[in-house]
Amino acid sequence: MKNTQQIDFNAIAAENAIRNEKLKTDYDPITGKGCYGKRKATEFNGKTYYLPAEMLKKHTISSLTSPEELELIRIRYDFEFWCARCVIIKDKVSARNINFTLNAPQRRVLAMLEDMRTALMPIRLIMLKARQWGGSTLVQIYMSWIQIVQCSHWNSLICGHLKDTSSAIKGIYSRLLKEYPAKLNYCDTAMAFRPFEKSRNVSEITGRECLVVTGSAESQESIRGFDIAMAHLTEVAFWKSTAHKSPESVVRAVCGSIALLPLTVIVMESTANGVGNFFHTEWLRAKAGQSDKRPVFVPWYEIEIYRSPVTDIIALWQELDEYELTLWEKGLTLEMIAWYHVKRKEYNSHTQMMAEYPTDDIEAFANTGRCVFNIADIERLREDCFPPLWTGELEGKGREGRAAMQDIGFCEMPSGKLHIWRKPATVPPGKNNRYIITVDVGGISDNADFSVITVIDRLSPLGKPEIVAQWRGHTYHDLLAWKAAQIARWYHNGLLVIESNTLETELTEGDGSGYILDLVNEVYSNFYWREPSPSSPQKTRHIGFHTNRRTKEQVIYSQMRILRDRLYIEHDIQALDEYSCYEKQPNGGYGAMKGRHDDILMTRCIGLYIAFEETKKDLRRKSVTALKRQ
Repeated sequence: MKNTQQIDFNAIAAENAIRNEKLKTDYDPITGKGCYGKRKATEFNGKTYYLPAEMLKKHTISSLTSPEELELIRIRYDFEFWCARCVIIKDKVSARNINFTLNAPQRRVLAMLEDMRTALMPIRLIMLKARQWGGSTLVQIYMSWIQIVQCSHWNSLICGHLKDTSSAIKGIYSRLLKEYPAKLNYCDTAMAFRPFEKSRNVSEITGRECLVVTGSAESQESIRGFDIAMAHLTEVAFWKSTAHKSPESVVRAVCGSIALLPLTVIVMESTANGVGNFFHTEWLRAKAGQSDKRPVFVPWYEIEIYRSPVTDIIALWQELDEYELTLWEKGLTLEMIAWYHVKRKEYNSHTQMMAEYPTDDIEAFANTGRCVFNIADIERLREDCFPPLWTGELEGKGREGRAAMQDIGFCEMPSGKLHIWRKPATVPPGKNNRYIITVDVGGISDNADFSVITVIDRLSPLGKPEIVAQWRGHTYHDLLAWKAAQIARWYHNGLLVIESNTLETELTEGDGSGYILDLVNEVYSNFYWREPSPSSPQKTRHIGFHTNRRTKEQVIYSQMRILRDRLYIEHDIQALDEYSCYEKQPNGGYGAMKGRHDDILMTRCIGLYIAFEETKKDLRRKSVTALKRQ
């Protein structure tokens, strides 16, 4: 049992009361109180309504003669009122048909949609979903509002990973049309779906001339050829890649023709399904502000049904583990934490709980898929990532041979492939190999893997190894070796570590010699040499780091510890993407997900492994020197 004698539970109870009070909202979509946007209290027929300021600018309320007339105008401006007055949905708890009143997470997402609509911007959103709060329902009903109230001849698409998913979402729309109140219908006839030109995938809304197309990512052909203004792309993380199509190609086919106009909509939403896939990549782009879409994540604790009453604060506190106590520090109420504490008992591990009920987007992605590295560990590196301070190339008197190693200087140019965060610094006396230069050899063509040269400062003034420079591109292998030697020479003759598998396989066949490396070694001598294998008949050392199953596991496990304990400083955002896409494969090996790269990652794994080995050598030398002095 925890020692709780030093804890002020009266203060905790008081703080919890404040947090619960902040959650309370005086929300009434019929009167408009607590609803989105600027509103003004307005008297009509003896009642007070809080009407949108946009509506009051264009309409004189005192001139209206009936509540029905007010409602017909109001539904054009007030989505929340329209939902409560016109939309019937199936309640997930009672399974009864009820009027649609937005919950707190739905209101937060609506505010983002309405911010874009009222600013006359194209509506673009990417939504990472938790469980059971009605995100897909909100998106579909919002698009329905645009078709029924705002625009005629305004076509929409529902596209899921499976056709059944799209049909289920369309079912929300079908119920809405079936139950729609006649008094608030702008059409002369009742609205309903009818087949469009005998198509099973396309329905037309009678009276609105709007089409609703349903399709799936597995069948692109069924969703091509329509003039689409709005697209609801659901469960995108589960869209599969095949030899003939990918999620990217489906999105291009769907969204490429949607104009950048007001009231056009593209919403991409999904629960998480691992990292490195299209949805995860798009989510990271949106978070970084590099996408046309605004990101939104709804954590479990915003959902009102995930709360349990607390009668004994001390008893609850004594049961909470370290993670649950951090939830209190993050601002959650005791009622939220109590629900979480009980719910966790349904799962074999906390990892499973976090996958189903993530507290943040990092948890959502971290606990799905087969990622080798912990996503939370990767995300901690992000705060040190920033664009390089210099971009260019190193140039000598020549591209190869002795001339390449003479008069080396940095030439700054925007098209250069060498990115520099820190230029060479002085090597302290008595310290060897301050800089570790690691090379991962890729292919020559643009479609091949990249070659990467990474410079690590293991004696960084920041107190831990730091990525200070990186070259990434495609070139001939002999020129790559000379390029790496130039960079190593410029960084005070740093230790040059070349992952030698490719060179040994492609260029030494027949004579058993590392021809390119031997040539460079005649001019540049500070190479990493590996010791011979105990089973090798020839007890000779070889230039370069050879990656095999044993050494790969060695450097990968070392890197897992380095990330976990945050033992190095990363500056390149692309490295984080490669960490996120690196997985334990079905055959037990390690590698990048299909269509992804691991060239930057491997220079980190090998380079940092050797950097820490060099630090151990420094300590051993220091110990030997101290003993001699004694």
